[in-house]
Amino acid sequence: MPRFTSPKGGEDASSHHLYVANCGPAVGFSHETIASVFGMYGEVEGVYAADESGTRVIVSYHDKSSSQAAMKALNRHPCSSLGGRTLHIQYSVQSLGKVNNTASVPVSTSASDLDIPGLYLMHDFVTPQEEQELLAAVDDRSWYHLAKRRVQHYGYEFCYDIRNVNTNQYLGELPSFMSPVLQRIRSFQALSRAADMSLDQLTVNEYPPGVGLSPHVDTHSAFDELIFSLSLAGPCIMEFRKYTTGVWQGNSTSSSDLENQISGLNFVKKAIYLPPRSLLLMSGEARYAWHHYIPHHKVDKVNDSLIRRSARRVSFTIRKVRRGPCRCEFPEYCDSQK
Repeated sequence: MPRFTSPKGGEDASSHHLYVANCGPAVGFSHETIASVFGMYGEVEGVYAADESGTRVIVSYHDKSSSQAAMKALNRHPCSSLGGRTLHIQYSVQSLGKVNNTASVPVSTSASDLDIPGLYLMHDFVTPQEEQELLAAVDDRSWYHLAKRRVQHYGYEFCYDIRNVNTNQYLGELPSFMSPVLQRIRSFQALSRAADMSLDQLTVNEYPPGVGLSPHVDTHSAFDELIFSLSLAGPCIMEFRKYTTGVWQGNSTSSSDLENQISGLNFVKKAIYLPPRSLLLMSGEARYAWHHYIPHHKVDKVNDSLIRRSARRVSFTIRKVRRGPCRCEFPEYCDSQK
């Protein structure tokens, strides 16, 4: 996405580009609508988000005379074509600075669009009533506080320092409030082997706004092939990264260690939107070879819409603890086969 800044000649120095405040997707106007309105004054080459607010945009014209005409007609005047909103406009110029290589990627709402083998997303996997019952069940139990989020573990505790589980410390069967979810998973027709899988480990995470998850692959030696993640209470974007060389967490003891380990490596990046009550399944290549990651954002951009994260997002990650070493087909990403 192009980046813009103020012109060197000050606010009165004209340019092809206009910084327009008080309009955008967050107040109900798509970039296409804005382009149509500003197109009355000349050829619009593009409309871009000026920041993450969703209320400020950059309108880029083919020539300077068009931007000058739009500035004269629209600046500090109510615009009837944009709901009568008074626009505040300044000239802007395209920045020649370093391009941000962490710019967002297109966000899909369907797993099939990502073309990642083994990735599935099921919308409305639980009903709104079931969602409230699940949230009430975990809120009646004790939470363990991490640095930025709260967690609960059932079946086996996940040890963040070693990124694995201690199979000698069994916490008991999964709680009864999970029975309807597990039964529905077993009937998942797109994956026949789910019916024979006895899932025995549950981690519940509560994410406040702005808190995400560092890029990682669930440790191969810790869990079997199928990883299920149920999203409750709020939405988020999950990104997937596949590196050109195998990256394994090894003995890293913090997310910053992992970030340092993988920084600078080339990777393919894709993203998907996870709405509340949806179930994500990572299996095969998606589970073993792609890092998954939740950006640390308070507002997510999904296509042309900005979606603010809710006061909390609660995820249920459901897995089966592995007995013995992993023998997957992705040894370059596998700790058991290193």
